[in-house]
Amino acid sequence: MLRISMTVILFVSIVFVGSTQGQNSRRSGSSSYLFIWAGDADRKESDFLAVIDARANSKRYGQIITTLPVGGSKNYPHHTEHEMPLGGILFANGFGSGQTFRFDLSNPIRPRLLDWFGAAGEYMHPHSFVRYANGNVIATFQMRGHKNDQPGALVELDPKGRVLRVTDAADPGVEKFIRPYSLAVVPALDRIVTSSADMHEKEISHVVQVWRYSDFKLLKSIYLQGPAGVDSAEPRLLSDGRTVLVSTFTCGLFRVVNLESENPAAEFVHAFGGKNCALPVVAGNYWVQTVPDARALVSLDVSNPNKPVEVSRLVFGEKDKPHWISLEPNGDRIVISGGGGALDSRILMAKIDRKNGQLSWDEAFREAGSKQRGISFDREQWQHGTNGRAIPHGAVFSRP
Repeated sequence: MLRISMTVILFVSIVFVGSTQGQNSRRSGSSSYLFIWAGDADRKESDFLAVIDARANSKRYGQIITTLPVGGSKNYPHHTEHEMPLGGILFANGFGSGQTFRFDLSNPIRPRLLDWFGAAGEYMHPHSFVRYANGNVIATFQMRGHKNDQPGALVELDPKGRVLRVTDAADPGVEKFIRPYSLAVVPALDRIVTSSADMHEKEISHVVQVWRYSDFKLLKSIYLQGPAGVDSAEPRLLSDGRTVLVSTFTCGLFRVVNLESENPAAEFVHAFGGKNCALPVVAGNYWVQTVPDARALVSLDVSNPNKPVEVSRLVFGEKDKPHWISLEPNGDRIVISGGGGALDSRILMAKIDRKNGQLSWDEAFREAGSKQRGISFDREQWQHGTNGRAIPHGAVFSRP
């Protein structure tokens, strides 16, 4: 499972953002800048935010424009919000330090660090963030206390990171080991779906949890059966606004059924094969998933969510392990980073045809004169100084 080793692995989060300065992008509504939340590979220099030109018709496409150091070197930059919020104030997680940073990205070429926050009372190590329809942030906090011996919580934060509501995730009658990992919100049904997997890999977990947003009550912990049900990873809402699929780190895919009720369940619908399957995105009727053991990006037709069908795949280099992906809203680009091989220090760009789910490479996304796809983060000099190699990870695109 590609999560965090406090001695080995660093993470980066990548963010696409649009702005009034992006009017020369390749088409109306496309993203103009790429923000990368990066950790210093040797943990000696500051972690930083990098800004890349993402205008596909620009002569500077793929070039790093500026960087913003945050002043700490052991944050282990990890997840950001999966979608860029209105106004461009982004939550970016440093899982190692337990701190979440708020960046003002409303002016892409002049990013600002606003502040940062840590625990929600007794609950530590925030992991994933999703905005609710009212603008508040729903977050998963992995554990209670510092010892990783008690379950964490679901937390609602205001846009400034202040705690509004907290509900403990413990449900020992179903599963003793619960560590809230990621989430999907379903406003149409007044529901939130969370996964459970421990970033420190102390133990395995077998549940998906369903919550009611209005009173922040845990409705049910659903035990996932079989080897494909170990360590649920990433819930995602499908395009109908009511159906949630959940991937697992053991490369299974489950559908949450009867989600509108107080007695939901989960049904196994697909196996990708291998282990350590990571982030998915939903592009219309297509579920796109990284499958590290297959060195692949896989596209499934989920128009019938009970019977997903593979329609396309891209295969990476021999040692590459793709991990994080993010989809351009209303666009066709998917940014990819990883946790193994060349992807430890490189970002790639793919495309999806939303009509049929076919995947292809964005061959233009590369450094000037390079024969190799993508943008390298294995460099000594950055705009803020000699920082050395960084490791790319997550991504989120701008709003049109």
